[in-house]
Amino acid sequence: MSSSSSLAAAAAAARKRALTEQKFSELSPALSPEVVKALRAGGFRRCTPVQAAAIPLLLSHKDVAVDAATGSGKTLAFVVPVVDILRRRPSPPKPHEVLGIIISPTRELSSQIYNVAQPFFATLKGVTSMLLVGGLDIKAELKKLEEEGANILVGTPGKLFDVMERLDTLNYKNLEILILDEADRLLDLGFQKQITSIISKLPKLRRTGLFSATQTEAVKELAKAGLRNPVRVEVKTEAKPTSKDGAQQELGPSKTPLGLRLEYMICEASKKSSQLVDFLVQNNGKKIMVYFATCACVDYWAVVLPLLDSLKGSPIIPYHGKMKQGPREKALSSFSALSSGILVCTDVAARGLDIPHVDLIVQYDPPQDPNVFIHRAGRTARYDQEGDAIVFLLPKEDTYVEFLKRRGVPLTERECSTNAADIVPQIRSAALGDRNVMEKGLTAFVSFVRAYKEHHCSYIFRWKDLEIGNLAMEYGLLQIPSMPEVKHHSLSLEGFTPVDDVDVTKIKYKDKAREKQRQKTLKRKAEELAQKPETEKRKRKAPEKPEKPKRKKTGKQRQAVQTKEDIDELGHEYRLLKKLKRGVIDEDEYEKLTGFGDSNDGDSSDGGDPDLDERKERGNKVLKKVKQKGNAKGSRKFVGSKQKSRRR
Repeated sequence: MSSSSSLAAAAAAARKRALTEQKFSELSPALSPEVVKALRAGGFRRCTPVQAAAIPLLLSHKDVAVDAATGSGKTLAFVVPVVDILRRRPSPPKPHEVLGIIISPTRELSSQIYNVAQPFFATLKGVTSMLLVGGLDIKAELKKLEEEGANILVGTPGKLFDVMERLDTLNYKNLEILILDEADRLLDLGFQKQITSIISKLPKLRRTGLFSATQTEAVKELAKAGLRNPVRVEVKTEAKPTSKDGAQQELGPSKTPLGLRLEYMICEASKKSSQLVDFLVQNNGKKIMVYFATCACVDYWAVVLPLLDSLKGSPIIPYHGKMKQGPREKALSSFSALSSGILVCTDVAARGLDIPHVDLIVQYDPPQDPNVFIHRAGRTARYDQEGDAIVFLLPKEDTYVEFLKRRGVPLTERECSTNAADIVPQIRSAALGDRNVMEKGLTAFVSFVRAYKEHHCSYIFRWKDLEIGNLAMEYGLLQIPSMPEVKHHSLSLEGFTPVDDVDVTKIKYKDKAREKQRQKTLKRKAEELAQKPETEKRKRKAPEKPEKPKRKKTGKQRQAVQTKEDIDELGHEYRLLKKLKRGVIDEDEYEKLTGFGDSNDGDSSDGGDPDLDERKERGNKVLKKVKQKGNAKGSRKFVGSKQKSRRR
């Protein structure tokens, strides 16, 4: 049997196993005929494993904590029981009587759940529902709720918390069911306070469903607080083959869908962008999602990729958390409607979104949180479909493959293309012709380096091992930006080839209005400089002294320099923290000065920055470390002086 026929047979078997033999019409307790009819109208006849397990439990008055792979049909697993539970009530509810609440972490996911649920909500007579997400007019929503009420609320924790705090007319005493979708993500985004407050306002005699693709410790703690003797439902797919012929099998269950084929590609930093473009060209005609580390990276590549000769004509749509709600929704709906095209995005598109018929997932930048890896990949191969996913890694990041393998996510290697065209000259040409491209490239590069510092797997993704010169070439930069990470640390600048005879200050914007404004600003600054004293002008014009060639340091000297840099960095962070506590600087300025201002993806649609509290806590520990080092030095000096006196 050939390897291609083996793969086809394996794919057919995967499709068959994605659904159980259990029919919705034969579940026990039985679903109402109206719900079964709505399921059939949507093309749903047989249950996925998570649906077959969770629906009967919720209908039998049980609380459930569900842990299932992404793309396994979790949305229907809670929408169906919510509707069927409310259908069993003897009489229609009062307008302001809230009977069901569904909470999810982002606007997009809440909107998606609400849209999926509409055909089922329509079967409930006398029951109204309302979507509550950020970005909409809170006053108009409060007015509508006060006048008309709602029996089912679907929304994000920030907006639901706000509504429950401001509005007293809604009655939660008879609430039947509470659903927390993507529970781990809810906590990751810093919504624990809001969720705890919402739960405290609800009756204890209710049914609660906790749905997540990963059960973290925080989720387990939430389950203890919000669920009464919950039934744990854990649905995992079979072990995955680690070779293309399916001969080698990994021990233990896999955390990814059966129809998903996972690969990785290891390539040098300077060739990474060229390999990406070559890969996209090879898969032309497919529906592809490409994940980048930050919003600034998405903005940059969304401008650069359409300018390349090999990708001209391909639809390329940007999508990230710092976009306004209108353009975000438009981008998502446009990509969903395409039969082929490219969505360049951040992790805001990694969870819960059910975009139809995605063929390929490309993780150009590995995620900061390894848990997000399977969520990104899970945007394809959903339900009984097939799909492919690939992650690009630098040579020093190769241990990430073994790390994922141990977490039940095995990958197979894909060799780099040997005839990939070098796209760097094209990017540089675009930057020379448009200041907008040049500036976006610099911003993206800085944001990437700062996001890299935040990797949860810092022992694999060591930012001080970054080859800045090669990375700058990957981004097609004309110059390496002046940033603290480069100035104060011995990061490698090798591999960067500067563009000769180019004055970057004279590069113009293609947009005439922007260029006109820039010229006005330059003229104003020149006039201000002309009015300053002559001595200050001379200071500005004084040429920098050329640096003397440095002698190569020994291993001990390099270690001593690194230790001193670490101590200085700790001390610097602590001084900034003291200024923050005294009110000399605000939180935004604190983030910027500690180098985190540009790395925040802005993907939390309805929450703050949960990492800030963590950094403050880390800052409080800095003083202890600095003091300990200081005391250690002091004690050594004291001992030394004693010994000297004894010698005397």
